[in-house]
Amino acid sequence: MKEKATSFDIAHLAGVSQSTVSRALNNSPLVNLETRERVQRIAKELNYKVDKNASNLRKQKSNTIALLLFEDPTSDDSMINPFFLSMLGSITRACATAGYDLLVSFQNMDDDWQAEYEDSNKADGIILLGYGDYTDYRAKVAQLESQGTHFVRWGAPDTEHPGVSIGCDNFQGGKHITEHLIKLGRKHFVFIGDSGNQAPEFMARYQGYLDALTSEGLNTTSTQYDAISTEEAGYDATQSLLEKNISMDAIVCASDLIAMGVLRALRKTHFNVPEDIAVVGYDNIAVSAFTTPALTTVHQNTKLAGELLVTTLIKAITKETVEDYLMPAEVIVRQSCGAKEAQ
Repeated sequence: MKEKATSFDIAHLAGVSQSTVSRALNNSPLVNLETRERVQRIAKELNYKVDKNASNLRKQKSNTIALLLFEDPTSDDSMINPFFLSMLGSITRACATAGYDLLVSFQNMDDDWQAEYEDSNKADGIILLGYGDYTDYRAKVAQLESQGTHFVRWGAPDTEHPGVSIGCDNFQGGKHITEHLIKLGRKHFVFIGDSGNQAPEFMARYQGYLDALTSEGLNTTSTQYDAISTEEAGYDATQSLLEKNISMDAIVCASDLIAMGVLRALRKTHFNVPEDIAVVGYDNIAVSAFTTPALTTVHQNTKLAGELLVTTLIKAITKETVEDYLMPAEVIVRQSCGAKEAQ
């Protein structure tokens, strides 16, 4: 008796993966029309029939949430921004409390990650964390929304981002920490961190920084230096600023990692912090309290963030109404921004 054709047979003949065959036979928009037609033609030639019982079984709830972490450049081998480590703990606890398993996976922009979870019953929904450059994955997130996948992402809500977002008020945080420096008598400011559309959180922090300077009548054409969120990028940016003899008595950094690089560069060139130059960061990662001097920064409530990401996603999965949420930012004052003597 001739063996019954399987989806793996179709995948072999069509030159695609088995998961692509499954999506093509279900007319998923994630598979281009040419591939769909090729797969469907081969399936017809092999007299392949979809097992409805198996299909229905796959569509049942898995009681699992997928957390997709996008790799960040780091000084160690973890490839995880330290800011997300405490949030990861909160997400894990919130999942356990709600009776969900948590599947954690690294993704990169070349993977077909937007089709690999709810579509294949690996998970009932997706949390997107640490995505980096939004412009690189905008189309994939739009596909998640168009195909009805349940997902929630960490990031400030705005009209440009599909889906539901849980984030922190980066504009407020950038403004408040700059206002704190102004009250201490600082007048010559530099901002280090990307300020373009590729990094919307950094851009919002920069806009808050500019708003604070404008409100106090200070120079808003002050230097802004692009840097990604790494210690090395902060170090290189500071070295460049010092080589150009930029006049500055305050450096506002878009992240604590950048600020740690700034502190290292200033120590090397014998500038005193905060006597000569005040330095502030953003994120309040654990190590920021132990830098030399201890870093003034902006706190984002990662415990609350993790809980909200999970509860919001579960509401979406169970067809309840969900909405964006923006958390307030809190300035944490430490030794790196002491008062400056009046000139």
